[in-house]
Amino acid sequence: MLSPAEAGRLVKQKVKPQWRAAFWSVLILGLLIHLPMMVRDIPNHDGLASMYFDQNMITSGRWFLTVACGISSYYTLPWLIGLLSLLYLGLAGAALAEFLEIKSSGTAALVGGLLVSFPALASGFAYVFTLDGYMLGLLLAVLAPLLTRKLRFGPAAGALCLALSMGIYQAYVAFAALLCLYGVGMAAMSGRDLRAKLRESLRYLEMGVLGAAGYYGMLRLLLWIQGKELASYQGIDQAGEGGGGLSAVLGHMYTDFAAFTLKGRVLINNGFSLAALALLGIMALGAVLGLARRKKWWKSIWFFAIMGVMAAGIPVASNLILAVSPQVTYHLLMRYQWVLFPILLTAFVSRWGGGEGRWGCLREWGLLAGAGILIFNFAVTDNIAYSNLQKKYEKTYAYCLRLLDRIEQTEGYYRGIPIAMVGVVGDEPYPLTDITGKVTGGMIGMSGDQLLYTGSNYQAFMQHYLGATLNFLPADAMAEMYYSPEYREMESFPGKDSIRIIDGILYVKTENREEGEE
Repeated sequence: MLSPAEAGRLVKQKVKPQWRAAFWSVLILGLLIHLPMMVRDIPNHDGLASMYFDQNMITSGRWFLTVACGISSYYTLPWLIGLLSLLYLGLAGAALAEFLEIKSSGTAALVGGLLVSFPALASGFAYVFTLDGYMLGLLLAVLAPLLTRKLRFGPAAGALCLALSMGIYQAYVAFAALLCLYGVGMAAMSGRDLRAKLRESLRYLEMGVLGAAGYYGMLRLLLWIQGKELASYQGIDQAGEGGGGLSAVLGHMYTDFAAFTLKGRVLINNGFSLAALALLGIMALGAVLGLARRKKWWKSIWFFAIMGVMAAGIPVASNLILAVSPQVTYHLLMRYQWVLFPILLTAFVSRWGGGEGRWGCLREWGLLAGAGILIFNFAVTDNIAYSNLQKKYEKTYAYCLRLLDRIEQTEGYYRGIPIAMVGVVGDEPYPLTDITGKVTGGMIGMSGDQLLYTGSNYQAFMQHYLGATLNFLPADAMAEMYYSPEYREMESFPGKDSIRIIDGILYVKTENREEGEE
């Protein structure tokens, strides 16, 4: 039996330099970029109701999320959750370096840097109460194709990882799918015989089918045990039913892929990111053409067929969640797979770019310039988003403090009085002051001025940050009030008549709604 010290030395001997480079790149850059969110308690609108949340999201299909998040407890602890998330992501970076067969520690570090700086992670930190679970799901999504290729019974091991990943967050199936597609392409480029290439490609397919079946089978079993049904949120209850047929789903995949890639203001949000991606793309194209010339692939129709299939398959793999739930509304949390495009370009050029001496040196400088610019650009984007989220919190705090004071000073107010309010903040008395829209517009939860969208948001914010427990009525109890002439006649807060007691209920009007409006 090995002692802890002996076990540590053995592990150190087995760990490749590329794994260490990717892991430490994620950890160090992750702390530098995301520390503002790890050392402060800045909620978003969902976080207000999740200060303590058991993450039992089985009705949304996330049957393993409660286990994944339970490691850090079910309290919102940004520092602990952030560290665990970076550890999971660091392991995912090391697994990526192995799957992509990266030989250079420098390239592995760039891969880790891209992984940890991509703005989808910043959006995840806005939902920090569930971030560590999601990053464990991402790690499992990377392990699925890696184990499939490396182990004798890899498809079974990979299927287990994929099922657990989908049980945490279904969107990460696209991450695994893109890696599998890349693996198939690399198998096709290898010097093995056709049978060996087909065998490896079919292993990925086998893993995907088994993993999806395992995920769905466990979901149905746990729903039956708990006596629950799938919710309608994001169309998960209609999973697998299609959305107007195969052609409609494929069309949606391609149009969404093009729209987000080119106009989503995440992967490409300024001239620097466009130039960096163009540089990586040109280098990758040069590597492909160089391989085709050296190996005489251009003489084979199979080369063009494979390139065509790969190009056609990328939008499908990226948007695979649309095949499961066509009605889904994308959050940036669900777009993490887009980081694989610069990662795969970087890995491909490093692995197959060729060139010795001066050309090899130029290739390394090109990779450093392209990936380095993207990492810095993503890091700036993340911190712009964090800056605005901090300002949203401060504005919300100031707004709620004033509102609470007015509520408590209203004649007839008593502790526990029923309070009716819609919850939105009027844009006439409080016009938009957010100046980050061009950067944060695609980052749900990061843009705008306020954290408040519903009456329950006010209730949670005042309870957790102002120490006041108010008796807000549920939304369905306010339908009649909302259309009453008394409510329409009221001014919007901070108007003098914006808070009024009617029939024992304290009405609070915060929106721009006047009598006569429909």
